[in-house]
Amino acid sequence: MPDIIQLLPDSVANQIAAGEVVQRPASAVKELVENAIDAGADKIQLILKDAGKSLIQVIDNGCGMSLTDARMCFERHATSKIRKAEDLFAIHTMGFRGEAMASIAAIAQVELKTRRHEDELGTCILIEGSEVLTQQACSAHTGTSISVKNLFYNTPARRNFLKSNPVEFRHIVDEFQRIALANPSVFFTLHHDGQEVYHLPATLLKQRIVHLFGNNYNQRLVPVEEDTSIIKLHGYVGKPEFARKTRGEQFFFVNNRFIRDAYLNHAVLTAFEELLPDESYPLYVLFIGIDPSKIDINVHPTKTEIKYQDEKSIYAIIRSAVKRSLGRYNITPSLDFDQENSIEHLITSKPLEQIVQPTIAFNPDFNPFAAEIKKADRKIPFPGSAGEHRPATIAQNWDTLYQISKKETLAQQEMHGERTIPVQEQEVSKSSERQLFQIHNRYILSQIKSGFMLISQQSAHERILYERFLHQLENHSGTSQQSLFPQSVTLQGSDFELLKELLPDIRALGFDLREFGKNTVVVEGIPADLSNVAEHALLEHLLEGFKNNLAILKLDKRDNLARSLARNGAIKAGTRLSLEEMNLLIDQLFACQMPNLALNGKPVISTFTLNELAERFEK
Repeated sequence: MPDIIQLLPDSVANQIAAGEVVQRPASAVKELVENAIDAGADKIQLILKDAGKSLIQVIDNGCGMSLTDARMCFERHATSKIRKAEDLFAIHTMGFRGEAMASIAAIAQVELKTRRHEDELGTCILIEGSEVLTQQACSAHTGTSISVKNLFYNTPARRNFLKSNPVEFRHIVDEFQRIALANPSVFFTLHHDGQEVYHLPATLLKQRIVHLFGNNYNQRLVPVEEDTSIIKLHGYVGKPEFARKTRGEQFFFVNNRFIRDAYLNHAVLTAFEELLPDESYPLYVLFIGIDPSKIDINVHPTKTEIKYQDEKSIYAIIRSAVKRSLGRYNITPSLDFDQENSIEHLITSKPLEQIVQPTIAFNPDFNPFAAEIKKADRKIPFPGSAGEHRPATIAQNWDTLYQISKKETLAQQEMHGERTIPVQEQEVSKSSERQLFQIHNRYILSQIKSGFMLISQQSAHERILYERFLHQLENHSGTSQQSLFPQSVTLQGSDFELLKELLPDIRALGFDLREFGKNTVVVEGIPADLSNVAEHALLEHLLEGFKNNLAILKLDKRDNLARSLARNGAIKAGTRLSLEEMNLLIDQLFACQMPNLALNGKPVISTFTLNELAERFEK
């Protein structure tokens, strides 16, 4: 029997490695930009076409490469980052495996131009599918420019699995933001299809956060800093009132490398305990400096997972540091009696002998009703005095006052559930055979023949809006309530790209939007069913809910959109409803296709029979 084990050709091995290293255009962007940072660049340009499918170009002003290095960088396991196995425990660079360039060259058409500071001429190399087509001297700027064209051109199956351009671009923006946050001292620009998306000058960390996420973040950040023998921690956390429904703005960096760590994330969340609304997640950008010998980053090809020697101590340090920062920067109101403008300071600012008692002058004959008395041309004696009489104008209005008082009394009785229903309303109630009560402004109790049923008003309204929005998306029948004053809404780069992807469906729901400059849209109208909601909050919550559903439930795009808008537009628990509103809500609920099922899969209606009630009292 002949031998059956053979060495794979380099081209095949590179394509296999590319499946792990380069999963989509964002993966290639990450590897190329990190290489530029490792080269010492302080200015990096990223240029994209078709969300990286047609072109990914990274231009840096780093150290550049020699003729030999330029050729060697495309070989598998060829790297300048490490020399021996021990170096794996002292890694300070972003890359170290030596697989990225070989993997990218195996599945794309690559052009490399590079020149060192001390060289007069640079090197130009063209590679296609791991095959070197040309290598020659050329004129080039100091640093490196690498262009990756037609990604996955020779692996059509992988290319067919790529998502739409807006989706792929959002992944690129996510990677770009992480690298930009980790390196605030580096100047970054990002151009996509000829338009500048980001222009980030070298600055401090706080300003880099503001440049990436918007000027309104300037007031949301609380600094965190802790220096121990185990780790050095610094960065920012967001104030609790600005927490969001998704985890998108949570960044951990270990030695300037972005990581994902559920254990450390839990440490931050416990520091916010009892400060956050339900199902909300805080913003944080935290940097951990630690001895490289005490961690292992050689866990996964993407290098986003790290193993620690002393996880529990790191957990405790992060939790206590974040909690102390939240208290130190007055997240909860407090009185400071040491301030210069305190009450004591104001009282004792003058010597006692210089304090003069104030005098008050008044007119004992002043009558505030003199003008009206003159106008009425009559005298109104003080009530209770001899000869008291009331003016005719007041007597004529007693019936009006009685009517107003009666209406106020009825309104108060209705608020407390004590109102006696007039004859006309009794006839309506009898015709519908429905007696309704609202319990704690959360549930609607309706008497039925066999007992009674409890309806969750928020879940019921979510179900109504959800089915209504689905119908509007299918038929493009959403109606819009035009705004008297259109509102401009500025979004993050990734959220703006998501909005552009969803724009046809969002307009089908009744939104009237138009693009207005960089990452900004003007809201000229919103769905008529949600006319009492602020435009800016509605749009932000819609996108947040969509991303949250996408991450957890993996829903269809239209179903996800309808679900997110219904959750944000529904009446909330704690809202008082009138009798007419409760009747309308129940009528619309039972007109739904699935009135018993809430959007979270739980029941909307709970029924209690008379027998169940009798059993409770007979025990």
